[in-house]
Amino acid sequence: MSTLIENLKIKVNEKLYIKDPETSELGKKIIQNSILLIEEIGLEHFTFKKLGERIQSNESSIYRYFENKHKLVIYLSTWYWSWMEYKLLFATNNIENSIEKLTKAITVVTEKIIDDDSTKHINEAILNKIIISEFSKALYTKEVDEDNKEGYFLVYKSVINRLAHFINETNPDYPYSKSLASTIIEGSLHQHFLNDHLKTITDSSETTTVTSFYLDLATRVLQKQNHNFSL
Repeated sequence: MSTLIENLKIKVNEKLYIKDPETSELGKKIIQNSILLIEEIGLEHFTFKKLGERIQSNESSIYRYFENKHKLVIYLSTWYWSWMEYKLLFATNNIENSIEKLTKAITVVTEKIIDDDSTKHINEAILNKIIISEFSKALYTKEVDEDNKEGYFLVYKSVINRLAHFINETNPDYPYSKSLASTIIEGSLHQHFLNDHLKTITDSSETTTVTSFYLDLATRVLQKQNHNFSL
C-alpha cells in the first residue's frame, strides 16, 4: 500500500487553491502544519495568522496558496477522501467474490486510521481526526450547493458511490444502496467521535470496533432480501 501511494499523486480540485501546495516546500509545510494546528486548537480558532506564526512565515504567504480557511479545509478533506478512495481501490482490486469485496470495503472506510509513512508531510491519522470532528463544518454550510457545483465534493461522493456499487453487487435487489453507503461512511465518523468523546452513548470500544458494528448492520439489512447473505 505504502509503495503504491508513493508512486501516486493525489489530485485535488484546482479551484481550491491559488498555487498548488504540493509544488513547493513552503506549500507542503502549510499543509503539514495546518493539519497539526487544526487538530490542536480546532477549526473555530484556526487562522492563517496563527498558522503563519507556527511555520514562521508571513500570513500573506499562506494567502498565495489559499484564498481562505474554508477552501483550505475543503482541500484537506478532498485530499483525505482521495487517499481513502485509493485505499478502497487497492484493497478490493483483486477480489472476485462480491461479499468478500464488500466486507473489505466496509472495513477500509470504517476502521481506525494509521499514519501512512509514504506521505511524509501528511499524517493521515491526525487528518482522520480532523475529518471526524470538522468535516461536517465544511459540508453543512450555506455555500454547500455552490461548492458542490464547483465540484468540491466529487471525490467524497465517489467514495460513497463506489461503496454503493459494492452493495449492489452483493444484492442487486436492495433498493437503498446509496443511502446505506452514505450511512456507513458518515455514521462511522460519528461513532469514532462518540468513542473518543462521549463513550456512554456508543457500544464502540477497543474490543467492539466501529467496523464490527457496520459489518453487522450491513449483514442484517441485506439479509432481509437474501437470507443466505452474511458478511
